[in-house]
Amino acid sequence: MIHLYTGEGKGKTTAAIGMCVRAAGRGFRVCFAQFMKGNDTGELYVLKNLPGVTVLRSEKKFGFYSTLSAQDKAELTDIHNHILDELLNAVNEGVYDMVILDEVTYPVKWRLLDKEKIRWLMNAGKGGEGGGIELVLTGRGAEDFMKVRADYITEMGCIRHPYTRGLIAREGIEY
Repeated sequence: MIHLYTGEGKGKTTAAIGMCVRAAGRGFRVCFAQFMKGNDTGELYVLKNLPGVTVLRSEKKFGFYSTLSAQDKAELTDIHNHILDELLNAVNEGVYDMVILDEVTYPVKWRLLDKEKIRWLMNAGKGGEGGGIELVLTGRGAEDFMKVRADYITEMGCIRHPYTRGLIAREGIEY
């Protein structure tokens, strides 16, 4: 089955982490692949030490997409596709029961990730190649092909957020 958490509101990654913890608690083998986030976030300290959970992500900090040079974008594309290739091989070998692609919508939209590889994983989430995994995708502005294939779609809406009042993200709450 495929789960999609999208929308402008807060909570997409948080919901996916909740699924990760629940699944690991029931003995699932989970891969939490994180894209577009190079900074340490609070959840990583827990997920990296949680039995049954593998975390794949770039350890390099790139900053905001709008500030990246062409060279940075090329490097980020290579890193993201390397993570995805590693993940595809593992899924093909039946290593994971659940795969979470956190913030995957952005690199797909900005062509920093091979869309066909995401389609392959979505096929695996439907019981096709790869054997049938539980697949979770997060990020704003999900592509139509993601929405068409998803079994669950949750749109996170933002009614109010402290950011609009000029407050910055707080450690332990937003990251």
